[in-house]
Amino acid sequence: MCANCGFPSAPGHWAETGAVSASDRLRARFRRAQVLRSVLPVVGLTAYDGGQTPGIQVLNMTGDQITAGNLDEVWRATERMIGRPFDPLDPSFIGKADE
Repeated sequence: MCANCGFPSAPGHWAETGAVSASDRLRARFRRAQVLRSVLPVVGLTAYDGGQTPGIQVLNMTGDQITAGNLDEVWRATERMIGRPFDPLDPSFIGKADE
């Protein structure tokens, strides 16, 4: 249980494999949000993770937002917000995170 927010501790995400400390997990979480912010603008969305609440906020340009607990939920939220299927492995997105 988190002493600050009262939420139960979330299990680690597969992308955090190898993270030894809480600060390592937080760094991985921020990196994931950074990568999402480089990919989602292609479909008019952005992502935010302040590290203080559970989940990643997926936002559109009009201010609508959905909080997603993990990457699977981010992709479902993306599809719901854009109104069509979204494939994060689409070749047009490959390499966007490195730009």
